[in-house]
Amino acid sequence: MSELTNPSDNPNSVVAEPHIPVAVVTGASSGIGAATVRHLSKLGYQVVMGARRLDRLEAVADETGATALHLDVTDKDSVDAFCAAIPRCDVLVNNAGGALGADSIDSADEADWLAMYDVNVLGVLRVTQGLLPRLRESGNATVVTIGSIAAREPYLGGGGYNAAKHAVGALTRVLRLELLGEPIRVCQIDPGLVETEFSVVRFRGDQDRADAVYEGLDPLTADDIAECVTWIVSRPAHVNIDSMLVLTRDQTSAQRVHRRTA
Repeated sequence: MSELTNPSDNPNSVVAEPHIPVAVVTGASSGIGAATVRHLSKLGYQVVMGARRLDRLEAVADETGATALHLDVTDKDSVDAFCAAIPRCDVLVNNAGGALGADSIDSADEADWLAMYDVNVLGVLRVTQGLLPRLRESGNATVVTIGSIAAREPYLGGGGYNAAKHAVGALTRVLRLELLGEPIRVCQIDPGLVETEFSVVRFRGDQDRADAVYEGLDPLTADDIAECVTWIVSRPAHVNIDSMLVLTRDQTSAQRVHRRTA
């Protein structure tokens, strides 16, 4: 489905259909984001999705009927344009994020830490700020941020990602405190091992190293997390799922997993 346009005001504005709730999903070109688009579309939401890889977004749009808009959460101008095109928002899923490397503190690359902070923390800040007026206008809105077990538990090789995701957890909690008394739910889902492109990106395209992360166990899938999102947003309005830790049965903590041997 091509981008819907609004002939009035901003020519790139999404047309919000009357009486159909609107869900916005960031980082939606693959993995958890794309799966969330599929699940929310089936739930009856008009979904607006954003990511940098517009070609992949458009493929998901053709499949689901969602609206694809370019979005780079690390670029304030891009975020501003994205948010300005959305006239209504009942659900925001802050999914864009990721890890880079697994270096020790001693050998860490400051540029990687800055990049992880920018996409994971400031990206959530920028998009949430930009859509908060629309969420307030909804009268019954939900913000779901995809965190990580890295937000709860420091682990070896995770320094920069741990720091970023702990900050995401703090941001989400403070938002919940600030919005207390307003009809906006604030929730965070912290997945453990989910087999998506996450590890390929983390290890800079090293497919063998990425595959080794999930070897010998049954990891979660993107659909597993997307189902959690849809369950959260479909609870009665007074029910706020503040946080949810989701692990595969083969994992009990960040680096404690059971692997089958041949």
